[in-house]
Amino acid sequence: MKISRRTALAGAAALSVAPDLRAQDFPSKPIKIVVPFAAGSATDIAARALGAKLTDILKQPVIVDDKPGASGQLGASAAATAPADGYTLLMGTNTTNAANGALFKKLSYDPEKDFAPIARCITGVNALVVNPALPIKTISELIGYARRNPGKLNYAEASASQRLSGEMFNSMVGVKIERVPYKASPQALGDVVSGQVQVMFPDLPQALTQMEAGRVRGLGTTGPKRTSVAPDLPAIAEFVPGYSLVYWLAVFAPAATPKPIQLKLYEAIAEALKDPATGKAMTQGRMEVSPLGPDDFAAYVKAETKWWTEAIKAAGIEPE
Repeated sequence: MKISRRTALAGAAALSVAPDLRAQDFPSKPIKIVVPFAAGSATDIAARALGAKLTDILKQPVIVDDKPGASGQLGASAAATAPADGYTLLMGTNTTNAANGALFKKLSYDPEKDFAPIARCITGVNALVVNPALPIKTISELIGYARRNPGKLNYAEASASQRLSGEMFNSMVGVKIERVPYKASPQALGDVVSGQVQVMFPDLPQALTQMEAGRVRGLGTTGPKRTSVAPDLPAIAEFVPGYSLVYWLAVFAPAATPKPIQLKLYEAIAEALKDPATGKAMTQGRMEVSPLGPDDFAAYVKAETKWWTEAIKAAGIEPE
């Protein structure tokens, strides 16, 4: 069958606009944000607040699907293997998209190849907390106690940032607080509250909730300096020079998601993050709204992956 030049040109033109037409129609059904950590975690709370605002902006329901486990691998894998049509997103973190490659010998997904970075949303710090029954009220006292009582303290962790916070502390101070891994941060912090584990480095929002209730005692934060969110808590760096760890929450899409849809998603997220009420709900007033667009965020993820890989090795953490 002979195809005329006019027909061929018309077909080429149709193909060239197809992605734009898909983007114009997007979204036409509900969008799912996969959260790779447990309900009640900072990641989950941020995703739900963002999803509520995106529902208004995109005129389609945006729902959250919590899939915790394996240091975020279960949720990340589910998002990575979803259809690349913009209807399944990942609320990723430094754990899932920067650190896990150095923490595990084999991942169920490829953090670089399987995802398209859409937007960084939030940055935050962890807090150093202890069970209030311990005779410890300062970081200096914790260091002294750990040195005098080797093997008697444990720290709970349920993410890469929590684990690295603990192992950096151990290696930089010269103590050995034993690691106790958990699947979910709320469960880990609950065991610190009950006294089954003595120490933890939870994200600051979770920590402050328990500190305000008197269930744990806060000693410091992991950022390079004090945070305006909790200015009375010293930075660990004030006692351990050079100590610094910051985590982030961000939206990713499956790698093959069409560029026009990626752009539409970014524009909607950027609009949502400009809304003060949404920012406050996402951060609980205890993290920083720190937006980065696709290109800057892609470069940031590469730099972060390098930093986390080097920091994990320096802390003596062997891949599992």
